[in-house]
Amino acid sequence: MTPAEKHASIIKSTAKQLGFDFCGIAKAEFLEAEAPRLEHWLNQNYQGQMGYLANHFDKRLDPTKLVEDAKTVVSLIYNYYPSEKLPESSTDIKLAKYAYGEDYHLVIREKLNNFLEILREEIGEINGRTFVDSAPVMERQWAQKAGIGWIGKNSLLLNRDMGSFFFLAELIIDLEVTPDNPITQDYCGTCTKCIDACPTDAIVKPGVVNGSQCISYLTIELKENIPSEFKGRMENWVFGCDICQDVCPWNRFSKPHQEPKFDPNPELATFSNREWTEMTETTFATVFKKSAVKRTKFDGLKRNLEFIKPI
Repeated sequence: MTPAEKHASIIKSTAKQLGFDFCGIAKAEFLEAEAPRLEHWLNQNYQGQMGYLANHFDKRLDPTKLVEDAKTVVSLIYNYYPSEKLPESSTDIKLAKYAYGEDYHLVIREKLNNFLEILREEIGEINGRTFVDSAPVMERQWAQKAGIGWIGKNSLLLNRDMGSFFFLAELIIDLEVTPDNPITQDYCGTCTKCIDACPTDAIVKPGVVNGSQCISYLTIELKENIPSEFKGRMENWVFGCDICQDVCPWNRFSKPHQEPKFDPNPELATFSNREWTEMTETTFATVFKKSAVKRTKFDGLKRNLEFIKPI
């Protein structure tokens, strides 16, 4: 076994030890094929008010600009599919599943920091950084390059064993590691369920989402009033949206996560529509104390609740 192969074995066993469901390895290099796609997407203003997506263009495409002398990108999957869903009928106020429990940034970042420390203990001095939906890293593209999934028509990473209800995370390190083979096949085939189901027509073509029309963007990232053109099209999603994942046939393979921190606050689990609409700032602070929902703040959540009321 070569040193690079040994490093790959250590990385994958560490990922399993820390509870990650899949681990893939890619050579850290410039994402040449992604450059024109990213430029075109930005030129169409599909990022809406997410101006940060236009920043650090070069860093998004070149991991050596994030970590000096980077040689390897480790991509990881961490499951968040719930054992029990919150109410999701056509009349229920709905919350994206990833936001049920504690903020995933905090939960996974702790694991990633442990990951890097374990590697340093096992292998020696390693220069690297950890990422979980942070910094300019093209997570889905690296995950595909690392062989753990392909990018579906809804632009999300899909995995043949568990669908798409998972978080992505990365380590970029200056360690030589044997890479995995990328997934080059599109396993979506002719299916268009996600495109057909999107109520705001945000999926403009296979693999391309106009972020400024996505319900997740409208309920979280947009800080102004939601445009009136989306009235009656939000299907009662108050924070995020799971429609394109819920209809995806690959998500029939989703299995409940094993992370207690992702379980919903018991109070949230019994919320009725009335409790949502009559929520006070005190209740918001209590129920969503450690939740990603805090990103929208109380006023933002109230704005969303007001907007999704039937006309």
